[in-house]
Amino acid sequence: MIALDIPTVQAFLLVADLQNFTRAAEALGTTQAAVSMKLQRLEALLGKRLLERSPRAVRLTADGIAFRDNAAALMAAHDRALTGTQPVRQQLTLGVSDHAAGPELVPLLERLRGLASTLTLSVSIGFSRELLDALDAGALDAVIVRQEAGRRGGEMLTEDRFGWFAAPAFELSSHARLPLATLAPPCGVRALAVRALDKAAVAWSEAFIGGGVSAVVAAALAGLAVAPLAMRIAPPGLVDIGPAHGLPEIGPSKVMLHSRVSDAGKLAALRLLAAAFRKAAA
Repeated sequence: MIALDIPTVQAFLLVADLQNFTRAAEALGTTQAAVSMKLQRLEALLGKRLLERSPRAVRLTADGIAFRDNAAALMAAHDRALTGTQPVRQQLTLGVSDHAAGPELVPLLERLRGLASTLTLSVSIGFSRELLDALDAGALDAVIVRQEAGRRGGEMLTEDRFGWFAAPAFELSSHARLPLATLAPPCGVRALAVRALDKAAVAWSEAFIGGGVSAVVAAALAGLAVAPLAMRIAPPGLVDIGPAHGLPEIGPSKVMLHSRVSDAGKLAALRLLAAAFRKAAA
């Protein structure tokens, strides 16, 4: 009788979920080589090829798809055996900057489904500076925010580039002020955009102030104004008019994960979050 190694099964499930050895290794806090070796041993043990590997992606074979359900059931039974029939629920309080979240928020939450039986996730959306203050005050366990000047530490998840996004039919007269749609201060993206315009001596006016990025995007889609947005956040239907109108580059901005978590379970969830964010942002 063959015996399955629990850490190896866990590694397989993460690779199957994230479709990437590097991201799975980050979630496990180990190396890509170690994860690859575990999976090779698992395939040898089962006598089946579970994964199709290519330079750009990892996909499950038919045997891999069949094994995944059994592997998930095994991990669930393992967790129940460790925690008892009534597992202790933990709460992870996470703050996410509105300008940093973008379309990655949905896959992030999907990646945590496997932890749903033991983890309650509380998510707050807000400004980076305010979320960092809440983290320092102990009100949040971790934050995903844009890098703030003078703030050290943290783990970089991605680096965004920005554009000046507007509806395709948007027209700007050469003599008119650039109408902006932004969040209110202390929005860091607003500060970056205004600084770039002022440095380039581009006249602008605040045409729309939104309570969230979704409102700013709606204003741009409606043709009311131009919105400075990260390339990965800008939805279909908006175009970057910066090059056509000679608007200045806003410059890059890093998205950082800051945490004060020490609990092993919460740390595992954060590693999974970071790996999923990097995969989605890529």
